Amino acid sequence: MPAVTDNTLGGRLPLLAPDDLTHDQKKLYNKLDDTLVQWAKKSGFQAKTDDDKLIGPFNPMLRSPQVSLGMLELLDAETKHTTLSEKVRQVIILTVGGVWQAAYELYAHAAVGRKAGLDEPTIAALDAGQTPATLAPDEHTAHEFTRHLTAEYRVPEDVYQQALATFGEEGVVNMIYLAGNYMSTCALLNAFAVPAPKE
Repeated sequence: MPAVTDNTLGGRLPLLAPDDLTHDQKKLYNKLDDTLVQWAKKSGFQAKTDDDKLIGPFNPMLRSPQVSLGMLELLDAETKHTTLSEKVRQVIILTVGGVWQAAYELYAHAAVGRKAGLDEPTIAALDAGQTPATLAPDEHTAHEFTRHLTAEYRVPEDVYQQALATFGEEGVVNMIYLAGNYMSTCALLNAFAVPAPKE
């Protein structure tokens, strides 16, 4: 991966240097560095600059460390206990990112989606807020449910019934939690105009 040193990667917020963090911020920084930053490296996207400043949603999260720690617990619970496949999860996340057009989210989860087995045309369509022709039936159902919920704030009855038949009640709840997590993430990114690193 190319070197990442650009301080404009914070968007409207300056990037915080590790040495300038408060005690609570440092606790959150360490947790992020040990978990999500390592996951980003394995997934093929940057979550930190070469001088150890967090980028993406992680820099804004440092501004509210206690609430952000709670958010991380929800993210962790969803990841560990979901009934959804990883491929379906990435379709949902990229669908949310495509509706919000959150640059960093699309950058990061394009990489994660590739690892989960999504092909480039599928990722490109999801990134553009479109419905890919290449989705498997369960992925298509997850995409349609998420797109309606995210873009229209409602889910039509036929789409709901299809999701229920495909994923069951627990799976539908898991889809809603996952989409909600990433709507929050995209809101952080867009409110602070956080860009993706240049590749």
